[in-house]
Amino acid sequence: MSSEIVWMILGMGAVTYIPRMLPFVLFKGKELPPFLQGVLKNVPSATLGALIFPGVLFIQEDIWFGILGAAAAFLVAYLGANVIVVVLGAIAVLSVYSFIM
Repeated sequence: MSSEIVWMILGMGAVTYIPRMLPFVLFKGKELPPFLQGVLKNVPSATLGALIFPGVLFIQEDIWFGILGAAAAFLVAYLGANVIVVVLGAIAVLSVYSFIM
């Protein structure tokens, strides 16, 4: 392995590590404002939604396939079901839809 690749790997490691380490160092022992805490608590959900939504629309050529699966998953999740039940419910609905179409 050439030294150029080693330096590139070390540089990428530093660029990845520094932004993750800075909040711990800068905010150690400090309390964030309640509004900012509320915003940060919603970041994982917003990120997951942004990653999943395009996949729902483009999973097949038939856009209704993805929309129907997402609607079924939302409904089952809204009713308070376990994650496995949500996934199995969406799979069941899409299996029936595939059979009909």
